[in-house]
Amino acid sequence: VPMAVLSCVKYLVFIFNVLVFAGGTCLAGVGVWVAVDPAGFQNLVATKAVLSAGAYLLLAVGIALALLGFLGCCGALRRSRPLLLA
Repeated sequence: VPMAVLSCVKYLVFIFNVLVFAGGTCLAGVGVWVAVDPAGFQNLVATKAVLSAGAYLLLAVGIALALLGFLGCCGALRRSRPLLLA
């Protein structure tokens, strides 16, 4: 396989992981926002228990995606299989 193809794949994996990291960060931010200020979202969700559970779920999923994207970025740049498989 030519070196140019491997370099292109490396940067494509890096860009994809940056997008995953950004999405996870946004989800975590929305989760924190809903957990801190639930009054703005009570029009959308009828019960407060569902709103609280949803906020913490968004926060957990966002943190997990941000961590996965960060490890993927590091793994793509260093060409480290353990980081890419995490």
